[in-house]
Amino acid sequence: MQNTPTDLAGKSILVTGASSGIGAATALALGRAGARVALAARRLDALDSLVAEIRAGGGEAIAIRTDVTVEADIKNAVDSTVAHFGRLDGAFNNAGVLGKLGPLTALDSADFAEVMQANVYGVFWSLKHEMAAMQKSGGGAIVNTASIVAEIGFANFGPYVASKHAVLGLTRSAALEGFQQGIRVNAVSPGPIVTPMAEIGFGGLDNLEAALKGSPAGRPGTPDEIARPVLFLLSSAASYISGQSLTIDGGYTVQ
Repeated sequence: MQNTPTDLAGKSILVTGASSGIGAATALALGRAGARVALAARRLDALDSLVAEIRAGGGEAIAIRTDVTVEADIKNAVDSTVAHFGRLDGAFNNAGVLGKLGPLTALDSADFAEVMQANVYGVFWSLKHEMAAMQKSGGGAIVNTASIVAEIGFANFGPYVASKHAVLGLTRSAALEGFQQGIRVNAVSPGPIVTPMAEIGFGGLDNLEAALKGSPAGRPGTPDEIARPVLFLLSSAASYISGQSLTIDGGYTVQ
């Protein structure tokens, strides 16, 4: 099923963490919806391939090498998007890291800081510069990637869990600040999805699939099953939704 909101056509949208998984699926879906897409990530080779795919389908896209642990990189991604497309209408702040796994007693401050730098500072800086750009062009919509771990907690994932709680806090605060400027800010909270990060967290695809057999859906989700709700939240169909987190987990958290 490839249905996408039609009012995203012509919109300028920045996607971070766009080189694989949910970010890549969302960038491609935005391209199919007619949006002008700026793909940002550290792996320029992967971005170039996705840009070529979007352009082959008749879409507009650019690649911007971006490390979200560096504020100057994020500002450059926003500025480059505006310079190329003339404005910034939307953003999907999806970049993040899983970090070192293990009990809190086995982690050190550097392990914690690594995750905070990418997942919390990265989202903070993204919101800061995206909202400033959107204020100049009359508003926009932003979606941040949180996680179901911010709702239920996961042992041995302490820094990652804490970082996703912070993403929800930033989402709600930014939403309140954005109302007067016509800027909506929401989050998606994916459950286990078939992505490189999830496979690492579960120790491989087989383990991921086995762990989900007893869940209500009986399987992990796909990146496209996250991309479609992201496009909805970025579109005018969600015009009265802001400060919310949409849980997309196949019923995992209601067991």
